[in-house]
Amino acid sequence: MQLGMIGLGKMGANMTQRLVKGGHSVIGYDRNSEAVERVVEAGAGGAESLEDLVAQLESPRHVWVMVPAGGPTNSTLDALAGLLEPGCTVIDGGNSNYKDTVRMAATLAARGIHLLDVGTSGGIWGLTEGYSMMIGGDGETVERLRPIFETLAPSPTTGWGHMGPVGSGHFVKMIHNGIEYGIMQSYAEGFAIMHDKEEFGLDLAQIGRVWQHGSVVRSWLLDLTIEALEENPTLEGIAPYVPDSGEGRWTVAEAIDLDVAAPVITLALMRRIGSRDEVEFSHRVLSAMRGKFGGHAVKQEG
Repeated sequence: MQLGMIGLGKMGANMTQRLVKGGHSVIGYDRNSEAVERVVEAGAGGAESLEDLVAQLESPRHVWVMVPAGGPTNSTLDALAGLLEPGCTVIDGGNSNYKDTVRMAATLAARGIHLLDVGTSGGIWGLTEGYSMMIGGDGETVERLRPIFETLAPSPTTGWGHMGPVGSGHFVKMIHNGIEYGIMQSYAEGFAIMHDKEEFGLDLAQIGRVWQHGSVVRSWLLDLTIEALEENPTLEGIAPYVPDSGEGRWTVAEAIDLDVAAPVITLALMRRIGSRDEVEFSHRVLSAMRGKFGGHAVKQEG
């Protein structure tokens, strides 16, 4: 099957390579010409512009978009709406807000163009391990593109599925990422407690390796944590600054809208936000209050 791939960052490039190895014809485009050259070297075709990409694809055209959510995705889909004909399919594999996806799907549908939203997990490991894909959209369109999903997934029958109507793929991926926040925060706190129990001299990487076998907390995230601790046991040089890409915020907002309590995910998000304040002002306020109401010592800087 032939596919156009827009966005050749690490994930998009790896997906392109996996598809080429699986026997598919892929035409890649990225504003960075060097990224295009890299996938061409891996066996894909290359395009110099969106117009060139569309021109090289056979009708009905299938185009997978892997660019940052928000403005970049919306502008790319708007441009494709003017280039594709009825019967073509656009796949948004990024982390778009599902509400944006529903709106964009209606715009494309008015032109007879299908939109599939594919929440994609797997990161840089997907090239070798396969990708987990949560797909929203028309069932017939999903079935027509089954060979693509079977190639990208860990196996033809695992790691991918049709979630429901358009928007549902990105909605499920949003919740997936919110859960990820909570799991990561729990691991981080547990290892921090053990790190600070200095009298035991605990080897954190060794503990993680023990947990990898038979423990109920074993997971791929634990495996990656162990790798990081083996490479840098004290994590020296790593700034305590944790960004978020939006999905955690959207998950918390959705929980509030639905009156669903999600305290773990919410607190994990708050901890990430708090990490960005080098000297968090709220902590200064807390210290000052303790000094005022209880006469407690207030530690001074310097």
